[in-house]
Amino acid sequence: MNEEKKDLITLESGEMAQPFRWAAGAYGSKFLTELRDNKKFVGAKCPKCGKVYVPPRRVCGPCFEELTELVPVSDEGEIVTWTVVSFGFVDPATGMQKPVPYCYAAIMLDGSDTVLLHFVDETDPEKIKIGARVKAVFEEERTGSLLDIKHFELV
Repeated sequence: MNEEKKDLITLESGEMAQPFRWAAGAYGSKFLTELRDNKKFVGAKCPKCGKVYVPPRRVCGPCFEELTELVPVSDEGEIVTWTVVSFGFVDPATGMQKPVPYCYAAIMLDGSDTVLLHFVDETDPEKIKIGARVKAVFEEERTGSLLDIKHFELV
């Protein structure tokens, strides 16, 4: 390998706005509407294996069956894995700097067979454990987004 010094190239996105618009689909819309209007979670249940997906999807991964049944799931669950993040970033949903540190976790809601990724309002690694129980805390003003869930709190 050549030992000569190489310059590293740095690229930046700049200040350009990148507006977009997309459809959440029938199941995604139902999921987000239930969060917004009722502070409730729904999932899609496979008619063959019974697996419940949250957020809902149209096809079961293992069975390739169409998912047609939407079922309620709990707003409580357990942490499957987690991390405390110690570097800031600009949240693309809000354009605001995310305060650090913050906890981000994979949460298995009761009644679901898949995980939902979201924030947990605790940053002390001594208090956050795999298997810890959490409950969703909702924003007062909800708009039909996953961010209608303010965070999950330890229970």
